[in-house]
Amino acid sequence: MGGGQLSTLEFLGGELRRARRDRGLSQEELAQRINYSSSLVGMVEIGHRTPSQDFVGRLDAALESGGFFERLLALVRADAAPPWLREWIQVEAEATLIRWFEPSLIPGLLQTEAYARAVLTGGGMLREAEIEQRVASRLARQAVLSREAPPEVVFVVDESVLRRQIGDRKVMAEQFDHLLAVTAAPHVDLHVVPADAGMHAGLAGAFILARTPEGGEVAHLDTPLRAHVSDRSDDVDSLQRRWENLRGEALPRRASRELVVEVAESWT
Repeated sequence: MGGGQLSTLEFLGGELRRARRDRGLSQEELAQRINYSSSLVGMVEIGHRTPSQDFVGRLDAALESGGFFERLLALVRADAAPPWLREWIQVEAEATLIRWFEPSLIPGLLQTEAYARAVLTGGGMLREAEIEQRVASRLARQAVLSREAPPEVVFVVDESVLRRQIGDRKVMAEQFDHLLAVTAAPHVDLHVVPADAGMHAGLAGAFILARTPEGGEVAHLDTPLRAHVSDRSDDVDSLQRRWENLRGEALPRRASRELVVEVAESWT
C-alpha cells in the first residue's frame, strides 16, 4: 500500500465518521451508546485502530446499519495481510504440522496484540493504518491453533527471544502469561535453544516448515523485504536438516517450560 492509497481500514473509518455525522452524533455520544471510549471511536475513524468484532456489532446496532460494519470488518481482515503473505496464510491454515524456528522474536502465532503492535511499530517503516492491518492479520492467523482438528505445532526459539524486551515490562509480562497458556495445549510444543549452545544452525535466520494435508512440505523464509515461500525439494531438505540440528540443541519440552517460567518471573 503506497502513499495516498486508502486502506480498507481507513475506508471503514471514513464510513463510520459519515454514518455517525448523518445521525447527528458526536464521537462522545456514539461512544456512550456502544459503551466504548470516545478516544477509541476517534482512532477507528482515522484508521489507526482495528475495531473488534464486538465493537462493530454494537456499531451496527447503534447506527441501525444492518450489519454493514461487520461486513466491512470482514473485508479489513481479508485485506490485512500484505499480498506476498497471503499464499503462506493459506498454507498455514490447512497445515497438519507446523515447525517454526525464531532466533529473535516470539513467533507470530504466539504473540499478544500488544507485543505484535510493539514489534511492527518498532521498525519505524510502516504507517499507522498499515501497522493496524498487520496486527489484525497476525491475530487472525492465530485461529489455526484453536481450529477444529488443529495442526501439531512445534516452536523452537533461541533463549535470547525470551530476554529481549519488546515494548514495556507490562507488554512482556502479558506476553509470557499468554505464551505459557498457549504452549500448555497438548498439540503445541515449545523448545528453547539455551544461550550456552553458542553458535548454532538457526542463527542464519527464522524459518517455518508446514506439512500440507497431502503430505508435502512448504517452507517460509523471511527476508527484510518480504516472505519467500518455497516447496522446492532442495530448499525443504536443507531446512529439514537445519531443523533437526536445532532440535538437537534445544532443551526438552519440560526443561524449556521451566526456563520460560523462570524468565517470566524476571518480567513481572
